Amino acid sequence: QVQLEESGGGLVQAGGSLRLSCAVSGRTFNTFHIAWFRQAPGESREFVAIFSESGRSPDYADSVKGRFTISRDIAENTVHLQMSSLKREDTAVYYCAARQGLPSRTASYFDYWGQGTQVTVSQ
Repeated sequence: QVQLEESGGGLVQAGGSLRLSCAVSGRTFNTFHIAWFRQAPGESREFVAIFSESGRSPDYADSVKGRFTISRDIAENTVHLQMSSLKREDTAVYYCAARQGLPSRTASYFDYWGQGTQVTVSQ
């Protein structure tokens, strides 16, 4: 069993930055792929970024590439999502998720989820 807890969301102006954190507990941290997804009202859950346990380079959705950076702090069992140059369309609830096996961009393939943290980008 793995528990995930997000933090760091909030209200920010367009062009600003936020750093989200996903604290992972319950199992060996570095045996899981940890991903960020987001869901805006009325929309389906959308892949944002993934940090693979297998040493592969992080993977990003095209919509955030060059603006968001995913990283892992092994000592703190935490995965961060640094978000810069935020746009109004980045407004959503952001979730972290974990899975073993192959890394994936598909939400339904992830077994463990956090409760989500709201990010709101204002004009």
